[in-house]
Amino acid sequence: MTQPDAKPFWTEAADALCRRLNCGTDGLGRDEASRRLVQYGQNADASAKAPSLPRAIARRLLEPLSLLLLAAGLVSAATGDGAGGAIIVVILGVSIGLDTLQEGGAMRAAEVLRRSVALKAEVKRDGTFVQVAVETVVPGDLIRVRAGDIIPADALVLDGAAFTANEAALTGEPYPVEKRPGLVTGLTAGEASNAVFRGAVAQTGEAIALVVSTGPATLFGAAASALALTEDVSPFQQDLRAYGLLTARLTIALVLVVFSAHLAFGRPLLQSLLFAVALAVGLTPELLPMITTVTLSRGALRMAKRKVIVKRLASIHDLGAMTVLCTDKTGTLTSAEISLARSLDGTGADDPRPSRLGAVAANLGGDRGALDAAMMAAVPDAATGWTLRYRHAFDFGRRLGSVLASGPDGDVLVVKGAPESVLDHCVSARAGGKVAPMSAADQNAVLAQVRALAEEGLRAVAIASRPWVGAAHEIGVEDEARLIYEGLCAFADPPKPTAAAAIARLAAAGVRLKILSGDDPVVVRRLAGLVGLKADRVLSGADVAGLSDDALAVQVQSIDAYGRLAPDQKARLVRALQARGAVVGYLGDGINDAPALKAAHIGLSVAGATGVAQAAADMILLDSDLAVVGDGVEEGRRTFANILKYVRMGASSNFGNMLSMAAASLFLPFLPMLPTQILLNNLLYDVSEIGIPFDSVRPEALALPQVWDMRGLIRFAAVMGPLSSAFDLLTFAGLLLLVHVTPAEFRTVWFLESMATQILVIFIIRTNGRPWRDLPRPILAASSLGALVVAMALPFTPLGAWFGFKAPSLAIIGVLALTVVTYLVCAELAKSFAVSRLNSRTLRPAHG
Repeated sequence: MTQPDAKPFWTEAADALCRRLNCGTDGLGRDEASRRLVQYGQNADASAKAPSLPRAIARRLLEPLSLLLLAAGLVSAATGDGAGGAIIVVILGVSIGLDTLQEGGAMRAAEVLRRSVALKAEVKRDGTFVQVAVETVVPGDLIRVRAGDIIPADALVLDGAAFTANEAALTGEPYPVEKRPGLVTGLTAGEASNAVFRGAVAQTGEAIALVVSTGPATLFGAAASALALTEDVSPFQQDLRAYGLLTARLTIALVLVVFSAHLAFGRPLLQSLLFAVALAVGLTPELLPMITTVTLSRGALRMAKRKVIVKRLASIHDLGAMTVLCTDKTGTLTSAEISLARSLDGTGADDPRPSRLGAVAANLGGDRGALDAAMMAAVPDAATGWTLRYRHAFDFGRRLGSVLASGPDGDVLVVKGAPESVLDHCVSARAGGKVAPMSAADQNAVLAQVRALAEEGLRAVAIASRPWVGAAHEIGVEDEARLIYEGLCAFADPPKPTAAAAIARLAAAGVRLKILSGDDPVVVRRLAGLVGLKADRVLSGADVAGLSDDALAVQVQSIDAYGRLAPDQKARLVRALQARGAVVGYLGDGINDAPALKAAHIGLSVAGATGVAQAAADMILLDSDLAVVGDGVEEGRRTFANILKYVRMGASSNFGNMLSMAAASLFLPFLPMLPTQILLNNLLYDVSEIGIPFDSVRPEALALPQVWDMRGLIRFAAVMGPLSSAFDLLTFAGLLLLVHVTPAEFRTVWFLESMATQILVIFIIRTNGRPWRDLPRPILAASSLGALVVAMALPFTPLGAWFGFKAPSLAIIGVLALTVVTYLVCAELAKSFAVSRLNSRTLRPAHG
C-alpha cells in the first residue's frame, strides 16, 4: 500500500478528473474544502419531509367522500338538525384522526429503523489524513477507506491493496467486488472495478480514492432523490375517490329531482328542503370513512403482531389487490449469506480435501471476506493441529494468495484463488487420492467445469498445494509454482428455505412474482429455477435499455426474471407492468431498489434495509421472510371484503328505501316519513353496521386479488335496490288501500319495515354463502340486533310520540313481519345473481 503522503498511482482518467476538480496529491486545503462545501452542498440527501399535521388532515378532508359528508353535516345543522349534523361531523373527524395518527405513528417507527449511511470519513486535508463528518466530504477530496468502513462518496480508486467492497445494497451483487486502479469499459456500476460508491461497505484491504460526486449526485443520492417525486394516488385511494364522486352525483341528482318535484306540486318550500336534505343524508355513506379506517387499522394491528410496520394504511388494501410482486434477489429471495455448496477434486467428484485445505488457508491467513467465512463455517475444525508459518496476502493483480502451514502432513504450501490463475501454476492434479501430471486438456476441462458451476449459480475458487521442501521462509511469487491442483470449492448465495413455498402460495392466490436483480443474469436464472419460477429467458439491463416502452410492456407479460438491472430500469419495469393494468408491489432492501419501491403501488422493505429503501416503502417487514407478504395479501383482502360489505348494504336496502321514499313523496298527499324520522332511521342503521370491521370473511373472498369496480357495484344496486323498493311499495299499497291507516301510522309502520329490512338483510349480504352456514362475529350480531331492538321498541315508548310515531296494531305488526320474511327470502335468492355479477368484475386475476 502506498504511504499516505506519497503520490498515489494516477490513471489518465484520474489525472483528467483532478485537473477538472483542481486538486493534488496533498488533498484539499481546509479553506478550499469549506468553499466547495458551500458550492456543492452537504454530502447528504434531503430527507423526504413528512407532511405537517394540518396538511395531513387537509389531504384527507379534501377527498370527495369527506367533502360530501361535511356538506351533509353542515346542511343538516343549518336546517335545524344540529344533533344529526354534529354526529356526521364527529364520525368524519374521528375517522380522519385515526387515519392520521396511524400513519404518523408508523412514520415515527420507520424513522427509528433507519440506518445511518456513515458517520465519519477519513479525508486528506493539507497533506494529512484526518477524520471529518461525512457530510463535509466534497468533490476533489482524497479519501482513505479500510475494511469495515462505509464508503462516504462516489470516488475513483487511485491506489489499493487487496481491496474489495460489498455493493449488494447498490447493485445486488452478493459477493465482494475487487476494486483497483485502471480504466474499464463497462457502462454500469456493477462493472466499474475502478470506482467505489457511496453506501457500499469496504470488505477487505485498504484503498485511496478521489471523490468525484457527493450527496444527491452520487448513485446512492440518485436513488434517494426518487423519494422527493410526487407520490401517485394509490389504487385504493383512486377507487374510494371514484366511489365518493359516484355517490355525490347520485345524491345530488336525486335531491334536485325530489326538491324540484315538490316545489312543482306546490309543497311548502321549507318542508321540501328539509325532506330533500334528509334524503341526502340518508343516501350519504357517512360511516364509510370510519368503517374503512377502523378496518384498515385492525389490519395494521394484526400485521404488527406479525412484525410488519404499516406506514400507509391504504397500502393494506393495495396489497390485497396486488397482481404482480416484483422483488430483488439478494436479501429477499436469498439470505445474502454466502455458503460452501460443493467441494470437488480434480475430476469433478465430491471430495472434502479441497474445502478442508481451503478452510485451513482461510483460517490461518485469509482476508476474512465472505468466501473465507463460508469455508471456515463449512469446516469449522479444519485448522485444528495446523500452525501458520508464513502468509502471502491475496494479490488482486495475480488473483491468488497463499499460506505456509505446519500440520499433520508436515509443512504445506496452500494456494487459493481464481481458477484460471491457480491453474497456470499447477503441473499435476490430485484425484482419488492419487497425483498425476496435468495437461492443457485437463486444465481446459476444469475451466469448463467452472463455467458449468456458474450456470448453476455457483462461484468457484481453486485450491492447490505442494509439500514445502527445505527451511521455512517468507513466501515469494517464485514459491507459488509447480503446484498440485487439489480441486474446486463452489459457493452459493442460497435461496431462503421458505422462498419456494411462499412463491407457490402467492401464485395460488393470483399473485405472479418477478425477479428484478442487479446480479448476473446467469445467477438469476439459476435462482429462479430453485424457487419454482419459469426462467427460460432472462432479460439483462442492456436488453431492457434496447426496448421501447411499448415493447417492454409486451415483454414483461411473459418474462419473470431480469438481471444486471440499474435502479432506474427496475422502476421502468414496474411502470411497464402498471401500463398493462397490473397492481404492482415491489419488495427490496437496497439503495438500488428505492426508485422501484417508490414507483410501485405497494412498496415493501425489511428492517435491515438501507434507510433509503425504508423511506420509499409503504410497509417494513421486521422479519425478512417472503411468507409474511402472503399473510399481508390475505389481510388486505380481508379488509377489502369487510369494506365491500358496507358498500353493498348501502347499495341495496338503504338505497332502495331512500329511492322508494322519494318516489312515494311525489304521489302521497303527505310526507311518507318526516325528516327527523329519516335521520333517526339513518342513525340506527349506521349503528347496526359498526361491527362490520370485526366480522369474519369467507375463504373464497381471500382467493384472488380484489379491486373496486363501479360498474359491478351499480349492477349490484340495480338488482338489490329495486327489490327493496318493490317491498316498500307493496307495504305502501297495503297500508293505504287495505288498512287505510293515518299518516302517523303509515310513517310508523314504514319506519319499522324499513329498519327491519335494512338491518336484517345485513346477515344476507355480508356473505356470499348461505347466512345460516356462515354466521357473523358476535360484535356484528350485537350491533345489528341491538339497533333493531331499539328501532322496534321506540314507537311503543314515550319517545315515539316525540318523533311523530303512533303504535300500530298487532295485526299490522304480524303482516309486517310476514312481509319482512318474504323480502329476506327474495333477497337471498337474488343475491346469488347480484354477487356473481359483482365478483366477475371485482375479482381480477393476476396480469401477465
